[in-house]
This record gives sequence, C-alpha cells and structure tokens, in this order.
Amino acid sequence: MAVRASTSSSFVKTNAPKPLLIGAMPICIAVLVLTVFASIAFGAADIDIQTVWASIFNFDIENTNHLIIQTLRLPRAVTALLVGAALGVAGAIMQGLTRNPLADPGLLGIEAGAALAVVGGVFIFHINSLFVYAIFAFIGGTLTALVVYALGSMGRGGPTPFKLTIAGAAIASLLSSLTTTILMFNQRSLEEVRFWLAGSVAGREMSLVLQAAPFILIGLFIAFVMGRQITTLSMGEDIARGLGQNVGWIKVVAAIAVVVLAGSSVALAGPIGFIGLIIPHVVRMFAGIDYRWVLPYSALLGASFLVISDLVGRILVRPYEMPVGIVTAAIGGPIFIYLVRWKVKR
Repeated sequence: MAVRASTSSSFVKTNAPKPLLIGAMPICIAVLVLTVFASIAFGAADIDIQTVWASIFNFDIENTNHLIIQTLRLPRAVTALLVGAALGVAGAIMQGLTRNPLADPGLLGIEAGAALAVVGGVFIFHINSLFVYAIFAFIGGTLTALVVYALGSMGRGGPTPFKLTIAGAAIASLLSSLTTTILMFNQRSLEEVRFWLAGSVAGREMSLVLQAAPFILIGLFIAFVMGRQITTLSMGEDIARGLGQNVGWIKVVAAIAVVVLAGSSVALAGPIGFIGLIIPHVVRMFAGIDYRWVLPYSALLGASFLVISDLVGRILVRPYEMPVGIVTAAIGGPIFIYLVRWKVKR
C-alpha cells in the first residue's frame, strides 16, 4: 500500500531549524526592499533621497529627477527583481527535477532558443523594439524547451535526467552555432542585439515589465505550490512513487513552471547566467533539500543578487555601465568555484 504524499515531509530535514528559517524570511525581504531602493536612488545622475522618496509617492511630471526615477530607474529595479526571482526559482526546480547540481534554465536550451529567435527576427523581419524582442524570445525559448523535452523523452524510461541533459546540451550548442553564424554574416543584427545578448535590465519600459510580470508571478505561484512534490521527486523517482506521488504529472507541471519563468526572464532581460546555477546552491547550504523553503529563498536571494549586480554595473564604471549579465558572470564565477570546493570538502 502506497504511503500518502503528506508523510514525505517527515523524511525531509533542513540544515537550519525551522523557527530560524521562518525568522530569516522577513530579514531577506527587508534586504531585498533596501537593495531595490538603492537601485532606484543611485545612478549616473546624483539625486538625493528626499527627491527619490517624493518621486515615488508624490510624482511631479515637470520635475526632471522625478522623470528619471519613474521612467528609467524604477522599471529597471522592478525588472531586476522579477528576473532574479524567476531565474533563481527556475534553477532550483531544474536541479531538483534532474537531480543535477549543474542544472539551470540553460539546460533546456531556453536561453539559446530565445537568442536565436531574437537574432533571426532582427535578420529576417528587421525588428528593433524591445517589446517585439520579448515576444520572439518567449516563443523561441518555449519551442526549444518543448523540443528538448521531446527528445529527452524518447526511448525507455521517459525523460530521464541524463537524456534531458544530453538533449539540452546538443540543442543549445546547435542553436548557439546558428546564432553565431547569423551574427558573423550580418553586422547590423549584431549591432542591434549585442546589448540584449549580454543580458541587460536597462531601458525596459514599465509597460513591458507589466506585461511580463503576470507570467513570472504565475510561474512563481506554480513553483511554490509544487514545493512538497519537487522535494519528494528530488530524492528519487522510486521514493516519490512509494510516497504516492504521480511522477509524470509533477514533471509536466514543474517543466511548465520552468519554461514560463525562464522564458519570461529571457524575454524581458536577455540571457543572464549564473543566477539559476549558484543561488539554489547557496540556499541549500542553510535550508537543506526541502523545496518548500528552497524555492521562496531562491526567489528572494535571486532577486537581491540581480538587483545588486545591476547596481554594481552602473556604479563601477560610472558614468558608463556594464550589462548586468557580465556582472553576474564576474561575481557568480568565483562564488560557484567556492561552492564546488566546499561541496567536495564535505
């Protein structure tokens, strides 16, 4: 007789005591709020805190500083928050589903598919709008994820972690080669998309952010609801089945959440690496393997990490700026190496 799924929580332990995990949540939220406010307050133009506060709660359309904050900095901060949270959660789900510690949204080829769709759109249809970029990126990322999942499902055993990894790596390599080929033979396409390809949250209008936000919020909601099931599945399919879980259904719903989160993020900010890879590892260092805690903390830390990275990219070479994708790679690379060494020592 199968064990009920609700009993699975008794097999899951966290590194930190539950009261500590509950108490740390408001602290992480407060840190995120402070980083978002810092992102709005600091930039190329020097604007005092009082003006920042007034622009948010008492907007004056004739005030230039208010316009800078409302049309440039606020959408940028919200974009970084949403994209960071989405990528952190998508990476955590991927690592739980595939039981692969190196998994991230790039594993399904979503970033490569989105990039090819945008570059192809510029090359063939001469698109030059961030809104149209987002549409092409979302469609390209979604179609690529479906192809990878179909290839990984062939043969016995269905979509195993090994087959998904191989299919994703092969498709991502193929699509990246096609993207590079187009850019080599069409300089105009390279000039128009190079900033987007580097990963950036700059220049996003609030209308575009509001259009992408519902998809990201729905993806986060699905992920949080599936936390218990993903925890069980991360311990092995046999254990999940023994606990009464419908493994196939869990995989489908979780895969939908990953596609929605990663596809919306790439559509909004371009391909940004390392967040989905390192943030879940950092979270599991103190939250253990219980995804009811891993997923919310991945959202909070992923959002804070991307907001801080964007702020660093703006301040480091002021008055110029670096795309946030370059900053996350520069910060995330050493952190990932440290995490790998720490896990090996353990």
